[in-house]
Amino acid sequence: MSERKPYQSDLTDERWALIEPVLTAWKNRHRSVSGHQGRYSMGEIVNSILYQSRTGCEWALLPNDLPPKSAMYYFAAWRDDGTDQQIHELLRCQVRERGRRLEDPTLVILVIQSVRAATGVPLGATGKDAAKRVRGRKRGLAVDVLGLVIAVTVLAASVHDNAAGITLLDQVAVAAGGSVSKALVDQGFKNQVVTHGAALGIDVGIVQRNPEEQGFVPQAKRWWVEQTFGILILHRRLVRDYEHRPAFSASRVYWAMTYVMARRLTDTNTLTWRDPRVAGA
Repeated sequence: MSERKPYQSDLTDERWALIEPVLTAWKNRHRSVSGHQGRYSMGEIVNSILYQSRTGCEWALLPNDLPPKSAMYYFAAWRDDGTDQQIHELLRCQVRERGRRLEDPTLVILVIQSVRAATGVPLGATGKDAAKRVRGRKRGLAVDVLGLVIAVTVLAASVHDNAAGITLLDQVAVAAGGSVSKALVDQGFKNQVVTHGAALGIDVGIVQRNPEEQGFVPQAKRWWVEQTFGILILHRRLVRDYEHRPAFSASRVYWAMTYVMARRLTDTNTLTWRDPRVAGA
């Protein structure tokens, strides 16, 4: 897709082919008045976004052979008009179908994660989770049994888990087209979430921890969402919350999962530091 030396975060031709039709259609709807096609291809713009997501660098510190800081315009535009979610949903449905499942799930798992905010993030968009002593934001995910993201919500860390859970349930009801009938949550959620789920036709079950178990013990079915968090954290832009607006943070999750799903659909893996090909690069 590019004549330059590739980065490990780049889309291969096979991965790019999965999302190219969506962005080509977007480009055709947003033609320049002057007819100028732009200096950089849509594929290279996506590579800039993925490079930053994977490495955690600032826009201004992108390598010189990638589209510069102006790539942020596309990141913001695709976030605002829902293109990032459209691409994510397209690949999510394909991964589920490949796993011989219906496009939309019937069961989801909800979890809330408190994430520290980086220096420079506006205080008005953050808060403090007193229980976990974390100042930043709460990142809520709803995932299916394959660990695929169905809904994302990002709120100030001071917001109670119930409010985040209710927001997630509302998003799930829309994103999954009414197919979800069961949601599993941990003990941090209270009856408000259960009641709200019932109003949406979703049976919310609170998974209780066995008091006899000591230390960390994975809970049946709920471990899928923890696995997803483990995958997302490999994208350094998600280790902390660097974004000025919560909507930016949610978009980062969609792009990270788009990268993961494109890799799954093409049966390719990203090289790690353990691979001798990386060591010899």
